[in-house]
Amino acid sequence: MVAYLLGVYILMSFIAFIVFAIDKRAAGRGDRRTPERVLHTLELLGGWPGALLAVYLLRHKSAKLRFRMIQWAIIAVHIAAWIAALILRSR
Repeated sequence: MVAYLLGVYILMSFIAFIVFAIDKRAAGRGDRRTPERVLHTLELLGGWPGALLAVYLLRHKSAKLRFRMIQWAIIAVHIAAWIAALILRSR
């Protein structure tokens, strides 16, 4: 099960990074943008590591406080879920 979830995180992180990169490029060109709810959905589905990497490497959405607050809330939910799963598994 853990290997499966790790695979999901890797795949979703890759997808999230690519979508963030495409959105960054669209922003620079003045093209149509990816809605923030789509970016957050990718994070929620396990792509938060790739999204976080994109924010730091590409400097995309790094100045948007509201976006970053939601992103960190999503990350906190994932971390809390892992901690809860580990605690329940150890019992």
